[in-house]
Amino acid sequence: MRMRTLTLAAASGAALLAAGVLPASASGATPKSAQEGSVSAADLLSKVTSCSQISNGKYRTDDETSATIPVCGKNGAVFWKADMDIDCDGQRTSNCNENADPWYQDDTAFHQSNGQPLKADSLPYIVVPSSSSIWNYSGAGIKGGGVVAVIYNNKVEYAVVGDTGPTNIIGEASYATAGALGIDPDPATGGAESGVTYILFKNSTVSPIESHSAAVSLGDQLAKQFLANN
Repeated sequence: MRMRTLTLAAASGAALLAAGVLPASASGATPKSAQEGSVSAADLLSKVTSCSQISNGKYRTDDETSATIPVCGKNGAVFWKADMDIDCDGQRTSNCNENADPWYQDDTAFHQSNGQPLKADSLPYIVVPSSSSIWNYSGAGIKGGGVVAVIYNNKVEYAVVGDTGPTNIIGEASYATAGALGIDPDPATGGAESGVTYILFKNSTVSPIESHSAAVSLGDQLAKQFLANN
């Protein structure tokens, strides 16, 4: 789990502006289409305008912020609205390694079908807070490999639950998730400060977890059900 500080984020943002660097996909991530599946970002967001809090408390988005983010419940899903820090954990690649990521770890909480850790730079996945007195994700029907609709800037990206993080921080996704949404995926300087919505579909499992096409197919189906049931 990446522990970005506000100071680092502000400094890196200033450096990008000074250098005239485009933050979205300038780091080499290949942007995908603005829409995965047939359900629009606007339609999904219209169902999460208010929060029925199911967590016992609220989460921080970073070490230096106050706890302001609740986990909210809907029929068939839970959701939260937060920032996006970049998770580069898992299999070591040219984009995700100790040199690229000061917080790099060579494992993920959930593994591919062959037992290997996930690949953060090629598989869209998100990080859920480890179970605590604030919230127990598994008790809410959220599983490793479960489908998530991640929404940012009118784009929908389907991801899986792929890793767990600190018990008090929320708002993190893999390098591949960020790149697909037009967010700078650099694990040291990238991410989004706000505006990211995560909708996690209960009791869903992508098999195999590493199949993004399977996540999109199942996610589109569950998104339609979500609209119909809320």
